[in-house]
Amino acid sequence: MKNHVPELLTIPALKAGYERKAFTPEEVLSAILSRVKAHKDNPIWIAPPEEKWLTTYLRKLPPMNFSKYPLWGIPFAIKDNIDIEGLPTTAACPAYSYMPEKSAFVVERLITAGAIPLGKTNLDQFATGLVGMRSPYGEVKNAWQPECISGGSSSGSAVSVALGQAAFSLGTDTAGSGRVPAMLNTLIGYKPPIGAWSSAGVVPACQSLDCVTVFAHSLEEVELVDQVARAVDPDCTWSRALPLKAERLPEKILLPKDTPTFYGPWAENYQRKWMHALHLFAQSGSKIEYIDTSFFSKAASLLYDGAYVAERWADLGEFVTACEDDIFPVTKEILKSGGREELTAARLFKDFHQLSIYRKQAKQQLENAVLVLPTAGGSFTRDEVRENPIETNSQMGLYTNHCNLLDLAAIAIPENHEDHDHPFGITCFSLHDQEQLIRALAREFLKAADTERGEGTSCIPTGNRLSTGEKK
Repeated sequence: MKNHVPELLTIPALKAGYERKAFTPEEVLSAILSRVKAHKDNPIWIAPPEEKWLTTYLRKLPPMNFSKYPLWGIPFAIKDNIDIEGLPTTAACPAYSYMPEKSAFVVERLITAGAIPLGKTNLDQFATGLVGMRSPYGEVKNAWQPECISGGSSSGSAVSVALGQAAFSLGTDTAGSGRVPAMLNTLIGYKPPIGAWSSAGVVPACQSLDCVTVFAHSLEEVELVDQVARAVDPDCTWSRALPLKAERLPEKILLPKDTPTFYGPWAENYQRKWMHALHLFAQSGSKIEYIDTSFFSKAASLLYDGAYVAERWADLGEFVTACEDDIFPVTKEILKSGGREELTAARLFKDFHQLSIYRKQAKQQLENAVLVLPTAGGSFTRDEVRENPIETNSQMGLYTNHCNLLDLAAIAIPENHEDHDHPFGITCFSLHDQEQLIRALAREFLKAADTERGEGTSCIPTGNRLSTGEKK
């Protein structure tokens, strides 16, 4: 039988191919092994797919039945701070490596639904970073521009999907790690609310804020994975019941009244793309309102500039103290900052009280509304990040760090999924119990973008606000 495995591995394409017998799961996995080998100069994987490992799961695969097994035969990648039985978890730190006794709750649910785990992907060490360059296993190169950053910390997970080595992948997100790599590799990045997906079996970054996330090519694929992964885990402290409500558009789209900060060598291009995105959002029919977003930035500052960074030290401080020489230098600096003497219990409570004020503001501001921000305001070459690792990484998190602190859900979508020169993305934020709003708005945006490309038009407004169709 001729192998017709598609270059772009998507769940719908794989399902359709299986059903018409165009290829088998064995042939799909064989194609993936070839693709991994072809990109061996890009350190996407820490534990790459291997034939012996994959054969074990092929033998366990039940007869094809998509009603019973909605992810039957679908290959997926796992960020290497998430446990899967049979492979070590390293969090990109060889000295930290351990062999888990069982798979993470979310991983087990995906496998039970028929999905095939491929291996473990590279990441910014201990999920600390937004650039994809803080790993002793190597710097993960951008899927489309090898000289540029891939985004972190879920770098390998995003690039594996972009390059057709997995149909979807799991990442994690504490401060933007499930969103920034989606933008830079033209993917959808979905960050459910804290606790909607179990975080049991995940190496903690900030336990109370950590989320497992998914990268895929389409909103429909993200939603299918979410249907499988979303469940209450009785063994997870942070797990909670968050059933989805009927999808509907928000009453309001909230945009920053001040032009966002754009940075890096292609800043002007990113600002132009932002204005194009606003033009597409205007077509949704929701009222557009410009707001002061400074309190989101103030909330974000609590994550690293306040006492919250001590949560990382609480989980990893003992290891860092014992194994300093085994930790990536920039990562060690950040983790050790959580153990500073001035981060007292009083300081933590002060920050917590301030955050409670910001959370109340967010609830009032975002009721029946969606906040729209750039996923990131730019990008950098890997050389630029090496020269200035702290500041460049901080800039990548300007529009991400507030999200989990304020208990929001988020979905990162590409402004133009066909643009591989300088990919740009937008993130929609909602309250944790109003995910239906960001899904509906993202769907409308993507539909408008597809329609525009189909018509062969390019309508990019100028200025700081919408030049046409602006609503107040």
